[in-house]
Amino acid sequence: MKFGRNFIPAYNAQAAVTEEQIIVAAEITSEGGDFEQLEPVVSATERELQWADVEECPEVVLADAGYWSNDQIDSLRERGMIAIVAPDTTRSRPRKTRLGGPYDFMRRVLATERGDELYSRRLGMVEPVFGQIKANRRIGRFKRRGRAAARSEWRLIAATHNLMKLHRHTLAAATG
Repeated sequence: MKFGRNFIPAYNAQAAVTEEQIIVAAEITSEGGDFEQLEPVVSATERELQWADVEECPEVVLADAGYWSNDQIDSLRERGMIAIVAPDTTRSRPRKTRLGGPYDFMRRVLATERGDELYSRRLGMVEPVFGQIKANRRIGRFKRRGRAAARSEWRLIAATHNLMKLHRHTLAAATG
């Protein structure tokens, strides 16, 4: 990945999660930014769901401002999905480069009661997953080197996250 003017060996972990914080798709990329990852992560999610014989497909995709890409948002819309992606990192001040057209449209969507309600779910869905993995489990870096090894490691981390969720759910049901 590029950091400043230098390139260092690193990977950017991507995850698609359900409202229950279950990781459905876990991928890595050597791209430092997320803006090219929205459509690939959604496609990976569809493949994983198909492989698991789940017939339901994502209808609404929620993503933060780092995932903004007009082309990728348009691609998801063409596939019949509603993509709600924040055009700005904060709701108070828009970037000078993100004015007009689709940016203003998305700001209007987020300003509606339904748009705000949908987008506000994102924070409680995906952020706790990464917080649990990075802070509570202290997994901040990949231990293995090479793309295939790092991808396998990330998928193992995702699988153990899901197993812990299942275990806690099972315990809660048994004692509740």
